[in-house]
Amino acid sequence: MRGCGATAPNAQTGTMDATIDKAALRTALKLALAQLDPVQKAGWDGAIGAAVLAWAERVRPATLAVYWPLPGEPDLSAAYAQLAARGVRLALPVVLERHAALGFAEWTPGEAMLADRMGVAVPAERRMLARPPALLIPCLGFNAQRYRLGYGGGFYDRTLEAEPRALAVGVAYRCQQAQFAGAPHDVALDLLITEA
Repeated sequence: MRGCGATAPNAQTGTMDATIDKAALRTALKLALAQLDPVQKAGWDGAIGAAVLAWAERVRPATLAVYWPLPGEPDLSAAYAQLAARGVRLALPVVLERHAALGFAEWTPGEAMLADRMGVAVPAERRMLARPPALLIPCLGFNAQRYRLGYGGGFYDRTLEAEPRALAVGVAYRCQQAQFAGAPHDVALDLLITEA
């Protein structure tokens, strides 16, 4: 089976062996995700989706921000459909402007979508909401302290700075764990869900 480790993984910890520059780490992780075996990825996506559903059953968020997957990210569309069927109100993040917190638009699985100016899918009809109390956040990478490595825009960090703080649930494959230092502006995730 092909995994997504961006460098030789440490057999005992499953983490990357060396702390490297975040830009280089982003590049390596994107490449590794692009090379995932589609069958293996689908299995991992199913396991992550089941874990998200179990978490939602325990926490029972009335509104949950989810994400539309970029290439290589876990595709949780089946879980989203089940959440909506269970009465959970879903929202997708919307970039309102650079260097700002995200906005959120109510979303129902299956509704019409369009690409925003950054190429990310958003609902064609924007029904904007206040920031949901819980957010599912995709991670390009993460470390043992639950700090997230994203794509470098800082949108989620700025979103999580606002009080009252939203519950931040990271989503990633276990092999995306890496060694990197958190920056002063980084906000640790409350929970991390992987296929494991």
